[in-house]
Amino acid sequence: MTTITVPLYRAAHGRTGDKGNRSNISVIAWHAELWPLLVEQVTEAAVARQFVHRRPERVARYLLPQLQAMNFVLDAVLDGGVNDALNLDSHGKALSFLLLELPIEVPRTLLHRLAGPPIER
Repeated sequence: MTTITVPLYRAAHGRTGDKGNRSNISVIAWHAELWPLLVEQVTEAAVARQFVHRRPERVARYLLPQLQAMNFVLDAVLDGGVNDALNLDSHGKALSFLLLELPIEVPRTLLHRLAGPPIER
């Protein structure tokens, strides 16, 4: 089976929040058939690598299979928190875009389940 590399946002969308110096990022599959790919590829290690420049102290993943969703909690990733940071945009909401750029491998047989413009098979 051949695969194609796409950014995560083609297979899922995100919701975010922040509290203090902690960011919560949820990843929700666009289609149930994409869920197993997300579980396999969007791991704590993959997310930690995607955020390595933010130096998270801890990345935890919580699976919500009935919703085809997962929630990531990233500790110490917001430059001290919205009120303490000198960074102009340290809100957790901005970080979901970084996570949704994570490259994933999708089998060509599932390309029709991706969001966005069609991809040539």
